[in-house]
Amino acid sequence: MEQLVEQITRLQFLNQFWMSLFLIIPIVLISRSVVAGSRYSPILIIVLFGLAMGYALVKSEIGTPGLNEFPLLALISRVTIVALVVSFFVGGQELRKIFKGEHLELDEIVVYSSEETILGTRRTQLYFLIRSFFILIGLEGIVKLILGGGANDPIAHFYPLVAYVGVCGSVILIDNKATIKNKGAYIRKGLYEMLMIVGILVLSHHIAVLIKPVIALPQIFFAMIISASLGVIFSSWIMGPTGRSLLFAGIPVVLAANFMIGGSRIAEAFKLEGMAPVMAYGFFGQLFWMFGGLALLIFLGKANHVRNLAPGMAGSLSHSGLTGACTAGDLGSEAAARAPIMINVPFFGHIFVFTILAISVQRGQLLLVPALIVAIIGIAITAWSLKTLKNAQGKESEEVKGLMQFSFGWQITAVFGGFVLLHLSGMDISNAGMAKSSAISHFGLFAATQGGMFGAQSASLIPFIFAMPFLVHPLVFGMFGVAMEREGEMPKNIVLGLAVAGVIGVIYSLMFA
Repeated sequence: MEQLVEQITRLQFLNQFWMSLFLIIPIVLISRSVVAGSRYSPILIIVLFGLAMGYALVKSEIGTPGLNEFPLLALISRVTIVALVVSFFVGGQELRKIFKGEHLELDEIVVYSSEETILGTRRTQLYFLIRSFFILIGLEGIVKLILGGGANDPIAHFYPLVAYVGVCGSVILIDNKATIKNKGAYIRKGLYEMLMIVGILVLSHHIAVLIKPVIALPQIFFAMIISASLGVIFSSWIMGPTGRSLLFAGIPVVLAANFMIGGSRIAEAFKLEGMAPVMAYGFFGQLFWMFGGLALLIFLGKANHVRNLAPGMAGSLSHSGLTGACTAGDLGSEAAARAPIMINVPFFGHIFVFTILAISVQRGQLLLVPALIVAIIGIAITAWSLKTLKNAQGKESEEVKGLMQFSFGWQITAVFGGFVLLHLSGMDISNAGMAKSSAISHFGLFAATQGGMFGAQSASLIPFIFAMPFLVHPLVFGMFGVAMEREGEMPKNIVLGLAVAGVIGVIYSLMFA
């Protein structure tokens, strides 16, 4: 009987592939259909549909809060780092081009099919979307096989199957109607890129483990440095199907999975003791840091165009949603080219972010003086960047230079300024980590929290907490959509009003922390 039960369990796991695929991919496709014909990003809708799906699964008693019944879905929600490696690599390439004075262009070796298979999604894009699902699970499966899964991992025995199915799906899902110059070379590029990503993940993991006795820096920090460095070295590398798939759909797929898990916990939102101030700061902090940054770029930097605003805020906040919208091309080709640069530049700031925070976690409270010093430095660099942007007068090289400065300065201002405020309000470091990562949708802090940087409880709660500022995301992406329909210009007064509302909300949330 035990053998029969075990066999049924194994057979049921095969259904996880199709259930996860069925739950995630339609969310992204529906989101693209809803915004089809407009200039709005589908990530605006992914947030809402993802949360609604998670809530519906629990309400229908198909799942429980956290969706532990869907372990493969949980696996996809934790592979943020896999989705970001390619973005870091492209950022390194673009940085090299900037330093060499080359024009930012996307070099194409494939012409995508223009056939619209589903409303809002072309045939090649559909292949990229489904392929990204298999890439994410396949690469994570390979990494788990190499490094070993955790002792409490419910699918530890299934990683060979996960890796096999993922890699097979990654290889065969190539759009046959896309015009490819050299199909053999194109497929090989995809395999090389998968090997590169696995190598980066394994190497970054070992480095993180090696220096953990000295300082507990998260794996994503080293993955970022290695990926960007490889991008600088291989600046002429033209992306194959793996890189293109992850740039287009990697982050949306991961976000859809995360928001589903977050949505499954909505019903218990106000039952979690001490979470109300965390969620309040996450909500109002999203208003303040996003629209406050936009207000600075618009009013002081005189850089009111999506080509500046989208990559500038994606980089300065390491904002997962905006990063996904930019790299997918939803906010224009210029934003798509600039965004990988801007999300890479703050990695210098991450040296301070993860070093100071790692030591703070070990001590049990924030290192206040170093954090305050870094925040003040960030304010100074932000002021410098706004002067550069104001004098750019539309010149591409100067705009990119100013945005690089802004991405670095506003990043450390937002992160450490926020942590200082939360510390002074009396919030402990673990809750502050969750509040800060959700307040700016910071993919680095999110991945580090998922990895256990702020403890096991924070790691289990972060998908839920990260999803709570979702009410702001329609405003964020709605405003960018309006800007796209106004030839790239953002409505100034509305941005200023939302920034002021964020200030008031942050003050309110800190008073009751």
